[in-house]
Amino acid sequence: MAVISLIYVQNTISRAKRAPCQQLTFLLRVENISYDKQVDILWSDESGEEYQLTAAFIQTQTDGAEQWQAQTEWTLSPVQSLPGNIQFRLSAMIGDVLYIDDNQGFQYQSQADSGLQLAPSLSFWNHQFNPVLNESQENLDLTLMVSSLLQSEQVMLYWSTDNWQTVQQHACEKAIDYWHRTTSSNARNPNQYGTELWTASLPLEQAFRVEYCICCETDAGKHWFNNEGQNYQSTRQPLKVMILNLHCYQEELQDEKFSTIARAIEEQNVDVVCFQEVAENWNDGNGDWSSNSANIINQRLEQPFNLYADWSHLGFDRYREGVAILSRFPLQANDSRYVSNSDDAYDIHARKVVRGQIDVPFYGQLHLFSAHLSWWEDGFQEQFTQLHDWAQSLSSGSNAVLLCGDFNVAVGSTGYQLVVDKYGYQDQFLLANQQGLTDRGYRVEDAHWHQLDANDYRIDFIFQPAGGQLRAVAAQPLFTDQDYGRVSDHCGYVMTFEPTG
Repeated sequence: MAVISLIYVQNTISRAKRAPCQQLTFLLRVENISYDKQVDILWSDESGEEYQLTAAFIQTQTDGAEQWQAQTEWTLSPVQSLPGNIQFRLSAMIGDVLYIDDNQGFQYQSQADSGLQLAPSLSFWNHQFNPVLNESQENLDLTLMVSSLLQSEQVMLYWSTDNWQTVQQHACEKAIDYWHRTTSSNARNPNQYGTELWTASLPLEQAFRVEYCICCETDAGKHWFNNEGQNYQSTRQPLKVMILNLHCYQEELQDEKFSTIARAIEEQNVDVVCFQEVAENWNDGNGDWSSNSANIINQRLEQPFNLYADWSHLGFDRYREGVAILSRFPLQANDSRYVSNSDDAYDIHARKVVRGQIDVPFYGQLHLFSAHLSWWEDGFQEQFTQLHDWAQSLSSGSNAVLLCGDFNVAVGSTGYQLVVDKYGYQDQFLLANQQGLTDRGYRVEDAHWHQLDANDYRIDFIFQPAGGQLRAVAAQPLFTDQDYGRVSDHCGYVMTFEPTG
């Protein structure tokens, strides 16, 4: 495959304004062989005047190559004519090496107002393919560019909204007057320039995702286009959940770290946050909401989340210590309860868990628990059993139950096996990353856990009952030296979920 190549050129003249306006758009494919690159279009107009147009990176393709786009617009005036018919070549300076695509020495040609024109080397292109569906989007509208050399009699879409459990077919329409309908342009029929445009509109209803492939039917047989074997897929926004133990005001540069956490929530597009070791001043047991660490972080978000917090016991002899849930979505219900046998505020092993119920579009009703349980020898078994019983009582009618937080049992330990084997929960991090973690920098820095000889002694988890309606598709540690920097003695994780259906 060439290092740089043309995907399509778009050449349209709009007459909707007071003066005619010609727009040129170039979409290119560039191999990602180095970060250091400059991509240009070297083109000339009908008069032979030459121009250099710099392209910008758009996105990475399924095959790892990059898409770059360049655009320019010219308005007819007494001192400026329109470019008209143009010719052009492509240039990419990658490192110290210059790559040129000049259509094998003939340069590319584009007639004025010819609309979309597919590169001569391509048979098909999914124009304006977008892998993201908006929350309110009810239909997926497609425009497919097909080389007229295929002599397609029909273009068919094969599509599914349930992971190909069922397959639907949709016949596309040949869009002879596409530009008339969509650009306020009187563009000539682009089919005469070697590119056919076929359109389709797929009804999404309440589907979270739609997957599809394209078949061009000709006299010579069928030609399939399936995005390099991956099929085309567009989905709604995934659900992102963050878990983090805040270390109860024990950090140096604590206020600065609160700001770092808020920034990470914004930049990572997190939807729900479960905090542990949330602290506020003791104040004779009455607390001080203005000093509550979850509240402070929440107030530093551009748009504060819905917040529910509660405390369990006196921490570090000066704080009310507890847990919290922050949710971008409204909390339809929330409550808290002790899962330990002790509810003594002066007992460090008196542990309270908070629960939030949210309704997420395309996901349904979810119950999330933010928990900070004791070590195995200090009551973990009794605490998790009571947490499990509580979660089980809410499971009917709910699409998913997630137990989130600091469980103080390492992977593979007796406590972990209790959760996974006896009660049937699944470690969502491992489902998303089967290899687990082997870098000590990604794990809790508590000296208690350094005594363990294990490759993966995470103690912060998101557990979901086996067969749950959420699927973990990504999971990563967040506050490490390689990312946002350390903000606690725990690194925290952000996990991404999609519906299973």
